[in-house]
Amino acid sequence: MAKIKPSDQAQVDAFIANLAPELGICISTIRTAILAVSPDIGERIKWNHPNFYYKGAMKDSDPKEYKREIAVFNLHKGRIMLVFPSGAKVSSPLLTGDYQDGRRLIIFENLVAIEASLDELKSIVKTWLSLVEQ
Repeated sequence: MAKIKPSDQAQVDAFIANLAPELGICISTIRTAILAVSPDIGERIKWNHPNFYYKGAMKDSDPKEYKREIAVFNLHKGRIMLVFPSGAKVSSPLLTGDYQDGRRLIIFENLVAIEASLDELKSIVKTWLSLVEQ
């Protein structure tokens, strides 16, 4: 009998369920905020972490340009880092880093910092969506 692969959402749910409880709450809070911005945002596990991507219609492009990728978590060494592969397109004091490849980061210290940043995080994602074809 063929093994059925879990849905993308189920894979993200399982990833979060395997985290330490405090970290799982932090990731779930960010996840809920990002997904609430638009029905055109999907989620999956990519690069071994939860990833958010634009699932609407787009012009064809080179997959290495990462035009569809909105943000991916990086939880290395206990840090809660949200990487925006094309974050340089968006201006926000929450985004840090000046990388030649155009990525920008948000590093969250704890749940209090996350909750204080949710409105700005949603604004970043909305702005990114408005620029998706530029």
